[in-house]
Amino acid sequence: MKSKKLLVLAALFLGTAPMTLQAQSQKWQNLFNGKDLTGWKQLNGQAKYEAVNGEIVGTTVSNQPNSFLTTEKNYGDFILELELWVDPSMNSGVQIRSESKADYANGRVHGYQVEIDPSDRQFSGGIYDESRRGWLYPLDINPAGKAAFKNNQWNKYRVECIGNSIRTWVNGIPTANVVDAMTPSGFIALQVHSIGKNDQPGKQIRWRNIRIQTTNLKPSKNDGIFVVNLVPNDLSSQEKAEGYSLLWDGKTSKGWKGAYKSTFPKTGWFMIDGELSVQKSTGAESTNGGDIVTEKQYSAFELKFDFKLTEGANSGIKYFVTLTEGNKGSAIGPEYQILDDAKHPDAKLGKGGNRTLGSLYDLIASKKIPNAQKKIGEWNRGLIRVYPDNKIEYWLNGYKILEYTRGSAEFLALVAGSKYKDWKNFGMAAKGHILIQDHGDQVSFRSIKLKQL
Repeated sequence: MKSKKLLVLAALFLGTAPMTLQAQSQKWQNLFNGKDLTGWKQLNGQAKYEAVNGEIVGTTVSNQPNSFLTTEKNYGDFILELELWVDPSMNSGVQIRSESKADYANGRVHGYQVEIDPSDRQFSGGIYDESRRGWLYPLDINPAGKAAFKNNQWNKYRVECIGNSIRTWVNGIPTANVVDAMTPSGFIALQVHSIGKNDQPGKQIRWRNIRIQTTNLKPSKNDGIFVVNLVPNDLSSQEKAEGYSLLWDGKTSKGWKGAYKSTFPKTGWFMIDGELSVQKSTGAESTNGGDIVTEKQYSAFELKFDFKLTEGANSGIKYFVTLTEGNKGSAIGPEYQILDDAKHPDAKLGKGGNRTLGSLYDLIASKKIPNAQKKIGEWNRGLIRVYPDNKIEYWLNGYKILEYTRGSAEFLALVAGSKYKDWKNFGMAAKGHILIQDHGDQVSFRSIKLKQL
């Protein structure tokens, strides 16, 4: 150890400090040598890839599936930086921690994709799960990130994959923050998206300055954007720093009780493998275990929750529940409807679809966004935001599906024409419990988190 210190001191005295700095900078490794495609291989489609003037150029070919130029090596934890220029009429992406296996979709490339989207949708930098789960982080959940990408110029991407954390930046602006444990390692790939046989070929995307760090990784500071955490009942370091806490601990009934009861229901609910589930019974409202509510009450908050429907199931999340009505059936409060729209008859009742999934039950229909809802039996991510000014938003899997302002003239008029018309000051309590509904169908919940605003 002493000899190493003496060598460093000698180097400094001899004026060789720049060499030391150069050695430090060598933690970056170039993935592209600027001359040819050594270290890369092509999978799936037959789009054209070539090395031209220090760039990798990808060119679309008609009637080909998605094409991928992949690294021959796999990477687990890393920091990746690259620059790209894309034809504004194209769509593309950069695969990270991705795989191609003979026993999965005949070798189709699948895994995390950092989006390149020059369209008006503006999802560049978002995270899509190619050939698996679809959108993990659509940029609707991070509006400021939509402005990061610039058409008709070079854009710089940065991707940090450290442990379960996957974070992206475009031109220095944070665009996505995902926590997920599905695939810890895989190749990196440059995508040229498929085009049909009648689409014009020859459109190009160019990449340059592709470099990676794999050792002594230091994550960037908290980016302040919304975190999509797909690890069940987990709080990331950023979520903790932003004030989130687990509303359900993933194991016990701590913090919860039955509606209109002093303790948690002895039957009708079960907790197994980190899932809180309503037991299937008759399909009737609050006739088995009954609704459960938080012991504490909340006013302005952000509530994240995952839910999974069984076929034909019905449930809901309510808030501003006061438990003062003493009514039979489900306790009273505004509701985020949870429903199998295709199989449950309630979807066709009410007015204009205001009892369908994600609706403000019996008051406002949710916006139906293609592919926003997961299949029955898969996990969905719900979000309810209640701002201090009484503005309220509903989100589903990263898409905003509804907003309203409680107490507004519009809201009061909707209440007057609904099943809640006879409840005085419906939804207008200063604070209230959060409720999970027992509607006699099996519905599961997990990752229930709350941040007070």
